[in-house]
Amino acid sequence: MDGEIQLISDGDGLAVIGEPTAVERFLVAEGLPSKDLGLPRLGAVLSTGAAAAQAGAEIAANSGRWVKLTKESAQLVKKHGLRESKTTGLSTGVVKGGKGQVRTFVEFAKGPGSFLTNPALLASAGGIMAQLAMQQAMDDITDYLATIDQKVDDVLRAQKDAVLADMIGVGLVIEEAMTIREQVGRVSEVTWSKVQATSMTIARTQAYALHQLDALAEKSERKTKVGDLAKTAQEAESKVQEWLAVLARCHQLQDALAVLELDRVLDAAPEELDRHRLGLRAARQNRLELISRSTERLLTRMDAAAGTANAKVLLHPSTSRDVVHSSNHVAIAIVDFHGRLGIEGGRQSWEARRWVDAAAEARDKVLGTGAEGVDTARRLGNETLGRARSMTGKLSNGIAERTLRRRGNDEERDDEG
Repeated sequence: MDGEIQLISDGDGLAVIGEPTAVERFLVAEGLPSKDLGLPRLGAVLSTGAAAAQAGAEIAANSGRWVKLTKESAQLVKKHGLRESKTTGLSTGVVKGGKGQVRTFVEFAKGPGSFLTNPALLASAGGIMAQLAMQQAMDDITDYLATIDQKVDDVLRAQKDAVLADMIGVGLVIEEAMTIREQVGRVSEVTWSKVQATSMTIARTQAYALHQLDALAEKSERKTKVGDLAKTAQEAESKVQEWLAVLARCHQLQDALAVLELDRVLDAAPEELDRHRLGLRAARQNRLELISRSTERLLTRMDAAAGTANAKVLLHPSTSRDVVHSSNHVAIAIVDFHGRLGIEGGRQSWEARRWVDAAAEARDKVLGTGAEGVDTARRLGNETLGRARSMTGKLSNGIAERTLRRRGNDEERDDEG
């Protein structure tokens, strides 16, 4: 790799720009899968004059690839010492080397045509990177919906509420705009006029779905009897996946709308692209935090229900098992949903407490009351022996304990407690 490789990271992805052979060697050496960055689209930001001609030549001579930042690829940012700009939030740098191996680091590229010394080109590259990251997230949601075998349109059609019914039409309009964008290479004023009013419908549908999840949490919160908890937990198990699918579809359409929006800004007001990208990034994070709060609240209620059921397993063995089973199914669905949307968090699933363990604990407590309790303990042991044997086999098939990393703020609260 004899030429310079310019690196740009926005926290979600890494742009690798340079001579085609140098870029290819760099990616192969680092073992990174990549997508085309689409450098020719940056021509829209060029003005007239010598500087524009130089920048245009830079674009034409270089190849650009985009790498999704994972735990492994994120190490490149640290490895090559990229430096973050407080203005743009982008981390940039240049690497040099030979035969595919990086040997030295240079803070800034040289020459007026460089991406890193041309604010307009750098801002535009950041905008395109944001689009690629959102398109990757959209693909992940498509895979998620296919994995759970959940057809969102079927869920929406089953609802009588007009807010949900409108989502089908909105989805078709946005998908049509994305298809036109793919064919034309830009978002025209006509295309944008078709989709710019759809955000309200998406927001209303998201709010409706979150309200349904909050209602399930509140319903569980009001129940204290194991039988009532079992009914609400089973209801949550049957409904939560549907509402998570609706939320996933809302998030997917919001990302698609943001992709179209960035294209429109790039075409109409490229000087505002960088600020618009940062604004969309902040708005997206706010949406994820809103979703996280609602789903985490439901997780907390499901955990509380499982804890109550386990505490009463001695008196209600079968019903308690049902509560824990449903609670775990809800939790697994939410944790999977969080992972697909990039929401950090974790949850430890409950394992149904074996009836024989509860019986042994109760017997030990009776023994601890003194000589007067010996006969009572003996009777309890005899009466529970047969029942314990039959229940052990069933309850031992409960969901195994599964530990996930807790959210950072949860850890802080635990430490303070």
